Amino acid sequence: MRSNRPSNVNTRTLLSVFVASTLASGAAFAQLAAKPEPKKDDDKLETIVVTATKRTESLQSVPVAVSVVNGDDLEKANLNNLTNIVQQLPTVNYRANASNKDTALFIRGVGTISTSPGVEPTVSTVVDGVVFARPGMATLDLMEVERLEVLRGPQGTLFGKNASAGVINIVSKAIPKATEGYVDFGYYDKKETRLRAGVAGPLGEGTGGSIAVFAGKYDGNVKNVFLNENVNGYDRKGVRGKLEFTPSRDVKINLIADYATADDTGTRGPFVRTSTAALTAAVLPVVAGFENRDVATNVRERVEDTNSGVSGQADIKFASGTLTSITAYRQWKNTQFQDLDGINTVYNQLVGQADRGQLDSKQTSQEFRWASNKGGFIDYVAGFFYFNNKTDEVYRRDVTRCATTGANLPNGLTPCATFLNDNGVATYGTDLKSTSFFGESNWNFAKDVRGILGLRYTTDDLSYYHGRVSTQPAAIPGVQPTRTPVSGSTKQNGVSGRIGPQWDLSKEVSVYATYSKGYKGPAYNAFFNMQPTADIALSPEKSKGYELGLKSTLADNRLRFNVAVFDTKYNGYQANYPDVVAGTIVTRFINAGDVSTKGVELDMEAKLSRELSIAAAYADTKAVVERFNCPVGATCTIPSGTMLPSAPRQKGVLRANYRTDVAGYLVAFSTDYTWQSETQFDLSTSPNTLQPSYGIWNASVSVASTASGWRVTLVGKNLADKSYSQFLLPGANTQRSVPRDDKRYYGVNVRYEF
Repeated sequence: MRSNRPSNVNTRTLLSVFVASTLASGAAFAQLAAKPEPKKDDDKLETIVVTATKRTESLQSVPVAVSVVNGDDLEKANLNNLTNIVQQLPTVNYRANASNKDTALFIRGVGTISTSPGVEPTVSTVVDGVVFARPGMATLDLMEVERLEVLRGPQGTLFGKNASAGVINIVSKAIPKATEGYVDFGYYDKKETRLRAGVAGPLGEGTGGSIAVFAGKYDGNVKNVFLNENVNGYDRKGVRGKLEFTPSRDVKINLIADYATADDTGTRGPFVRTSTAALTAAVLPVVAGFENRDVATNVRERVEDTNSGVSGQADIKFASGTLTSITAYRQWKNTQFQDLDGINTVYNQLVGQADRGQLDSKQTSQEFRWASNKGGFIDYVAGFFYFNNKTDEVYRRDVTRCATTGANLPNGLTPCATFLNDNGVATYGTDLKSTSFFGESNWNFAKDVRGILGLRYTTDDLSYYHGRVSTQPAAIPGVQPTRTPVSGSTKQNGVSGRIGPQWDLSKEVSVYATYSKGYKGPAYNAFFNMQPTADIALSPEKSKGYELGLKSTLADNRLRFNVAVFDTKYNGYQANYPDVVAGTIVTRFINAGDVSTKGVELDMEAKLSRELSIAAAYADTKAVVERFNCPVGATCTIPSGTMLPSAPRQKGVLRANYRTDVAGYLVAFSTDYTWQSETQFDLSTSPNTLQPSYGIWNASVSVASTASGWRVTLVGKNLADKSYSQFLLPGANTQRSVPRDDKRYYGVNVRYEF
């Protein structure tokens, strides 16, 4: 659907043609330019290392389906957090919302959508060995990323119970042996500026350190026509420091601390559809539509975030293996201001609702892990993990209605002469204590044949409390009556693990087959309008999955081709179903029944010459409802075969990179195209929440001086100018989440390394 708003089509078209032609002509010129003698093996693929098995191993040797994205590539492409990184990963999807507190990650079509602090994610986010309790903790800008690994499918054996769909494992850059530093500045359309700087190196005998800072600001790409200001932007700052001590050859200690703040002008989103004539008239001059980028609210919606943490990792080598200890503490504070009504004036037909929510989440974790030496008949990783997450929330909703009315307006709206102002305030929270013992072993039956056996036993102790105070004895729109404080707790045990063979067909090709059993702990749906029906804990979610994989490195290490086929079933699936409570649409969190995900994933990378490389990734995923349990008191029909929310059937990425030396300068051309099939954001499959299929084309051109350390990059995003939504909010009135690259934009990045 095309936008009805005027745009400078000629200028945009010329810019797109300019970037595309620059790529083509630059590549032709580079082929004719004189090039110095190439380094040995620079026409072959680099070896990729991962920590998918809690060891540092080659990507091609681990019996796990893994996608890897290089940190330097993310920085050059202005991909700085998980909200936009997922564009490069076919098996990963991201659900945005007004606040990062409400975000969710999906792998192979499976994820958990909930704002409750008593619900764990299905996709685990791990940064330098530290598990993050909530997906929103990882939505701020990432710093000093060496690589981002996506472990696809159940990973409960080594990574824990909130990894039943997969893991996003982020590894930061190591401290170099010699001092080095950088300053990096980017400027993009809509006044987006980003500044990063860092220095790292040795501090003395056996000691090294690094420190990095960043600051970013963006006006936003949604217009609030009532307040005459841009929204959907951000203002973020952060610092990250790392110290490394090596008191002896066998002991290494890393200490990491980070602190980041954000003031985002988040919004529930422009209207895609208004269900009543009254709302249609009230939001004018905003006109609802799938490409609408305007709102007309009287509340300055925003999200204030503070994310901080410290961790310490000690690795001690012994004659028979390595002992690792990771101790961590993190705190996340989140305050959100939301305008639920989407209007700027209260009328007799329309009620005003505004929310303020404050969250304070603290977590501590401790992991002890022993990794035996490799080379014997059996090698293994075994350990103990303790995790505690305590979250407290205070949520207030203000409701404004007409007490008396005035004369009807020509547009049919009835203004208020006097007002009724009410509110409700809920105080609630959860406390999770989880302990587990785990281990995974390789049984090396022969040089080229081994068996995999892993097991994890987990104990969860989850409690909650909730109370609400309302200014009215009866329910009012959006607010349930006062509720006397209540509390409860549950304790559950769970087993997860995997087993299977791995066979090296040759030095270049290996295959594996695994059976995995997953466990995700109990949950409480603690939220503002929590009802007695939610006082009973949800049962754990359990899964069983099969995966068959092939990994190959061919053509004398110039071609890497991997494929994985999977089939996983989830029982007692913890999911949201939209319902109406006190006149407001809420999501009821339930054990929804059984779902499944099955499909095939392909990853390919080829070095066609010293200068040219291409990569492609594709996923065909069928994530569907097998059997749905309708919540008590609700009327719903979810037939078997219904696609799960935020789960496109097909998604693919194609990338090409060309690099060459021209007169002492390194010239690089990069382009990528991402396409995905239609995506449904609502389990009830409303046509208003269906995002049609779309593709996004990006490109960049960079010139770097190998002698002076300078690099300049011109970046073009969404060159085909394709509008799409990261999320469509279910309900009678549909609203959209507008991504940063909803429209074509350009930028320049300048980097100096010393």
